[in-house]
Amino acid sequence: MSTLPVLDPTKCDGCGLCVTVCRCGALVMTGEIVTLVQVDDCGWCCDCELVCDTGALQCPYEIVTIED
Repeated sequence: MSTLPVLDPTKCDGCGLCVTVCRCGALVMTGEIVTLVQVDDCGWCCDCELVCDTGALQCPYEIVTIED
């Protein structure tokens, strides 16, 4: 199971740009806002975050370093 972007539905204005750039189908329009659906192949490309002018979608990540 993949990790999905984080959606704040209160910030979504329903423009649908993120749905058009989502390569794996994890974003769908439900009424007038976007909804996330679980998919197995989200590649975490972050294109949805880049096109979201309202900041409703975020792809938080954690940087991990390994010391020898």
